Amino acid sequence: MRRSLGLILCLSMATVVAACGDDQHGGDGGTGAGGAGATSSAGAGPGSGGSTPELPAHEGGGPAAGNPEGSCAVPDEAQAVDTSSPKTVIGDGTPESCTSEAVVSAVAAGGIITFDCGPEPITITLEETAKIFNDTGPEIVIDGGGLVTLSGGGKRRILYMNTCDEAQVWTTPNCDNQDHPRLTVQNLTFFGGNSTNDDDEGGGAIFAQGGRLKVVNSRFFNNTCDPTGPDLGGAGIRAFMQYNGLPLYVVNSTFGGAEGYGNECANGGGISSIGVSWTVINSLFSHNRALGNGGNPAMAGTPGGGSGGAIYNDGDTMTLTLCGTRIERNEVNAHGSAIFFVSNDHSGNIVIDRSVITNNIGGSWYPTYPQISNHDDTPIMVTASTIE
Repeated sequence: MRRSLGLILCLSMATVVAACGDDQHGGDGGTGAGGAGATSSAGAGPGSGGSTPELPAHEGGGPAAGNPEGSCAVPDEAQAVDTSSPKTVIGDGTPESCTSEAVVSAVAAGGIITFDCGPEPITITLEETAKIFNDTGPEIVIDGGGLVTLSGGGKRRILYMNTCDEAQVWTTPNCDNQDHPRLTVQNLTFFGGNSTNDDDEGGGAIFAQGGRLKVVNSRFFNNTCDPTGPDLGGAGIRAFMQYNGLPLYVVNSTFGGAEGYGNECANGGGISSIGVSWTVINSLFSHNRALGNGGNPAMAGTPGGGSGGAIYNDGDTMTLTLCGTRIERNEVNAHGSAIFFVSNDHSGNIVIDRSVITNNIGGSWYPTYPQISNHDDTPIMVTASTIE
């Protein structure tokens, strides 16, 4: 895991970590094709400590992928990938053939991965986290065809990629800035991922460090990571170090989307990152929660965290771009009920176009717009959008 990566990563991240630790308000390191539902598996629900309710069923339904009101054009590089010639097809046309072992093996082998589990929606509950190996790309695509849910069963993270994890094979001398693997997840649902027993980094459904990540036509329901702490986040996605600072695209995807489906973590109920730019297009974030309390650095007597109900961005020289995206009914205890955005070197910016940010709950430190926490010198460009 990240804390045992060695000197290369420690050196590459030292400046960011130091800057985050000094931030006054705190940071955490400082229907489309995916709209089909999935049958649910029984199991303990996400969360931490004590008994938790069962994961809610979403058989054949659940909130659709994406914001139905989003109409922004999707650039070519953010489009779904052609998977007509897969390297691996999981399943032989029957639900029984689509097993945890088959998924984990296919992901480890890389390349383009599709599913043939029959004509009905299916949930595959993983018995171990599916891990990307850095030497199996450079292009890795996991396409659920709008029928497949990958579940952590409320017990484990679903998908892990880390270019600086030696166990996943180092492929360059610059693991903190390399152009591969380039991972795309599309037409999938991520359900019941839980990283609380994995490490202290976050990423309940997906942890992605290095290379590139793209998410298209996908849904994130009831994923979780540690509920408190100043330095972790991202119940849906936790990201670090995208190649050359290029944006991580999230397109036509849903995080939560309805009561009972939201994602929860100390910070960043939907997504969280350090030093990563995001471009979020025609997507929906709702009913996600940042559960921590006390911000970062943690206030005396608190465990820390609680910022970024939907989105949590921290680090240097980054941009958050929203287009055609709706953020509503997310909740925090500290800052940024919708968005928490701290650029430690004060060089980042936010772009909001044809989007709606409304009815998010809680928090403080809103110098420019309600529900968005940022330094008061952070440029925020808003066009044809509602923030109220």
